[in-house]
Amino acid sequence: MPNGKMTPHPLRIGINALYMIPGHVGGTEIYLRSLLAALAEIDSVNRYSVFTNLETGADVVPASPNFESVPQPIHATRRAVRILWEQTALPLAIVDRSLDVLLNPGFTAPMLASCPQVSVFHDLQHKRHPEYFRPVELPFWNFFLYWSAHLSRLLLCPSRASAADVLSHYRLPPEKVRVVRSGVEPVFFEIGKSRRPEPLLLAVSTLHPHKNLDSLLRAFSHFHKRRPEFRLVICGVHGYYTRELLKCRESLGLTDSVEFPGWIPRSALHDLFRRAWAFFYPSRFEGFGLPVVEALAAGVPTVCSAIAPLRMIAGSAALQFDPLDREALENAMVRIVEDESLRARLTAVSPQRAAEFSWRAAAKATLKALQEAAG
Repeated sequence: MPNGKMTPHPLRIGINALYMIPGHVGGTEIYLRSLLAALAEIDSVNRYSVFTNLETGADVVPASPNFESVPQPIHATRRAVRILWEQTALPLAIVDRSLDVLLNPGFTAPMLASCPQVSVFHDLQHKRHPEYFRPVELPFWNFFLYWSAHLSRLLLCPSRASAADVLSHYRLPPEKVRVVRSGVEPVFFEIGKSRRPEPLLLAVSTLHPHKNLDSLLRAFSHFHKRRPEFRLVICGVHGYYTRELLKCRESLGLTDSVEFPGWIPRSALHDLFRRAWAFFYPSRFEGFGLPVVEALAAGVPTVCSAIAPLRMIAGSAALQFDPLDREALENAMVRIVEDESLRARLTAVSPQRAAEFSWRAAAKATLKALQEAAG
């Protein structure tokens, strides 16, 4: 060996993608796809085994020679079955492949894994806001995330706010929790170069109560009387608050002015960013807020709630408001549409802000954590 140094053997890294259901898990799908693609770009040495389910599809696994899809014969749409498989059959697959370390990008981890684990906690909503969960779901979140937090050698969080929640609620040593910020796909910066805004307000969000979309609808109802040419498009997984939002839209007389297209192909979403006059993210709670970074990268004038971690993500590159103050949201909506100097400033500075978030950097930090956990 040159200089007498030993070259470390390539790691056998497992990726637990059993949770991933295309079009049904929101931002954690974008996280997984983007992280795997970035890992393939930066790492051609270590070997990756990606454990997928029957819904995942082979396209989630990078077409790189050191990445292998390991399909498991389960439907993740049946959550109880998926969890049971993760806790019983996945540990056997880990032994069979002699893995050195396992990455769990979707919170939960097998309790009987024979190798060290690194788990990703995108947020701690089930602790901070249990009222947003169905009663039947909370025991699942409390039990499996507790054990995932304590059995994993390292935990990765996308923001300091999420890391602080994990340290507070699970009483873990600080050195066990790392902040690894999510990134943004380069295509969004390209979108910014070819924007053609039209009277369209865009929001990208799962339809859950904490996303505060009912307040967005009510603010838009007042704004629409002032500017009837505008319409509102809210893209995202139809979560369990969908029925209430549809009722709200109808009661406000906005059926013809507000669309809920659900989870749409990325190409269609890119087109909406290209055409949007402004972007809105009124959430009351977030672990990170990936759509905000995407909007900033695309140069779309953005309004977001002034909560952690959105304050850190957007800084002065977005117009921020108190998500509990509907009048503040209404005023922000008018400003972002009609104040041309504000729009010009945000369009200019927001891509610079978004450039601070990179999937390549996230992949490097994640790989470093996996290498440390593997020892």
